[in-house]
Amino acid sequence: MVELLLLVPLVTALLCGVSRTEKAIYVFSVVGSLVAALVAIPYCYQAFFEGPVDTGLWYLDPLSGLFMTVIVVITALVSLYSVEYLKHDRKEGEANLRDLRYYHVLLHLFAFSMLMVVVVDSLGLMWIAVEGTTLVSAFLVGFYKKSEAMEASWKYLIICSVGITLALLGIILLYASSVDALGENADTLDWSVLRSVAGQLDPALLKVSFIFILVGLGTKAGLAPMHTWLPDAHSQAPTPISALLSAVLLNCAMYGVLRVHILASEAVPGFSSSLLMFFGLFSLAIATAFILTSRDLKRFLAFSSVEHMGIIALGFGLGGPLAVFGAVFHVLAHSLTKTLMFFGAGNVIQKYRTREMKDIKGLGKTMPSTAALLVLGGAAIAGSPPFAIFIGELFIISGALAQGEYLVAGIFIALIVVIFAGMTYRIFGMVSGKPQEGLPDGEIGKLRLLPMIVLASAILVLGLFLPEVVSDAMGAVVKLFGVSA
Repeated sequence: MVELLLLVPLVTALLCGVSRTEKAIYVFSVVGSLVAALVAIPYCYQAFFEGPVDTGLWYLDPLSGLFMTVIVVITALVSLYSVEYLKHDRKEGEANLRDLRYYHVLLHLFAFSMLMVVVVDSLGLMWIAVEGTTLVSAFLVGFYKKSEAMEASWKYLIICSVGITLALLGIILLYASSVDALGENADTLDWSVLRSVAGQLDPALLKVSFIFILVGLGTKAGLAPMHTWLPDAHSQAPTPISALLSAVLLNCAMYGVLRVHILASEAVPGFSSSLLMFFGLFSLAIATAFILTSRDLKRFLAFSSVEHMGIIALGFGLGGPLAVFGAVFHVLAHSLTKTLMFFGAGNVIQKYRTREMKDIKGLGKTMPSTAALLVLGGAAIAGSPPFAIFIGELFIISGALAQGEYLVAGIFIALIVVIFAGMTYRIFGMVSGKPQEGLPDGEIGKLRLLPMIVLASAILVLGLFLPEVVSDAMGAVVKLFGVSA
């Protein structure tokens, strides 16, 4: 009954849409997202440890389980954080009851569309679901209806629509590559079926197909140079939505790339891996330049997302047990850490009424709890030990060295060292210094600190001690790529 999992966010969206009070909207939203997370647990467990769930229409394997876990966990935390965030917006006159209803309906429709991406077997249906995430999230990007937000929303919609069109062409070519092996059957685009005949796919068509899919879905995943929509959309969207875009939506697009990468790796070894490595390193290089020069806090974090999607692409491109395990681990680590950073940014921006980092000073005095969590998150996102992202990067570097990719490892290390320095300088610059005159001390909400504490604890625990159940689950994902963790 995979339908039950998809039904929960739809029902939640409906209940939020018909709610007449602010309290009812918040209750339905938070409870609905928690129920979705609980319902997802048995599906993820079966996918990781008992074998794929294959009903013809639906297909869940360990890769689906990994991304489904990220979707439901981050959505639940975003829903909880949004309560006080939107209460503040309403108090400031930036949102009314209708806006709150609109926000939460779209939030859960967004979750539904992202879940659809990872549970369908057909790559054609997956493409439709990815396009659905674009349509829903475009309205969330333009939520504040200001000129900058509307411009960012249109830019996001147009660029990602072009990308998704290229991905569709890639899927059509993938279908063509399978005709000799499968004929013109209805299940020709089912990933489980394609995987069983991967060695019989037409190599030339498959190569061209992967290029189009990588560029098309890579646009949505934020890989450079197709990333240009990302900093605008992240900076203009409500901050909890920025967290979802960065921590979850980018992963959904990467999920589609990885599905085809697995096929290409079996049919034409080395081709797709080389492309992933190239785009991974290029994304890192572009992100490094903009992280060092960005002045807007949310754009700064957006370029950090470009960096980490590049790291994930690089890890999967390198292949081998160490690098692939590091990339799988990095998917989870980045999602948790970047959500923490955007939540911290949301607190700061609402308190200081600016996104300009040069105007944000003295956080340690004005918002001590947020400052502490932001420093912890900043250290984590920059790759400091003992946090989870450091572990992922360490595995990827070890994998590169183990496979003799010394130049790749050297470039990777050099870039993340520069990023570490830039991140550290920016974060501590906001925490230290003298705050604005007349700015009152104190947090702007205590409830919103709860999901931040949960996230901070998770990235610390995963960095210090990897629970056996998490390690085994990630090992199951690694096996899909033809290696053993």
